[in-house]
Amino acid sequence: MSKKLLSFLAAASAIVLPFSAAGQVAPERAPKDLTGPDYKYEAYVGYGYTSLNQVNQSRSGLQGVSASVMRDLGDHFGVKVDGGHYAWAVTATNAGHPTVDLFLAGPVAHANLFEKWSAYAEVLLGGAHTGGVTIQPKVSFAGGFGMGVDYNKTARWSIRAFGDDIGSSFTLTPYQPGDSPHMRWNARAGIGVVYHF
Repeated sequence: MSKKLLSFLAAASAIVLPFSAAGQVAPERAPKDLTGPDYKYEAYVGYGYTSLNQVNQSRSGLQGVSASVMRDLGDHFGVKVDGGHYAWAVTATNAGHPTVDLFLAGPVAHANLFEKWSAYAEVLLGGAHTGGVTIQPKVSFAGGFGMGVDYNKTARWSIRAFGDDIGSSFTLTPYQPGDSPHMRWNARAGIGVVYHF
């Protein structure tokens, strides 16, 4: 009787042991995502320069601060809000003390070039304010196009250099009343840092 009981227990353990051993095998791990985090926003701030073609007798462009925020809408497209305050002449040869403020927004197309480099192109519309001199109108409709290059140091931080051409319409001579049909194009450039979040 004891031999039959021992044989039965041995057979039962032989059947149950593979199931319990199989239950202890670690499940397969999900593959690691090697593409990095998917940030939807980026904020840029840096040094900026703009020419000053709408001010008569200007001999120097202005330097200042430029900033922008972009929202990604997909792998290659986004929407950007851009601004700048330019108040310091590169050389002291301008008449008066002109300043320029830009408030712009528009679509952006961007793509990776290779390794840590990426580039973008944009079209911007908005307004340009020229202060410190007598000019009409105080705020003009403005718009233009440009492009930039980013060196992506990390997933969160990049270094950016950009350039664009922004058109605006101001009067040709001071004290001229009304809006002006005369378009002025100002080259703009900048370099700074980008934070992705």
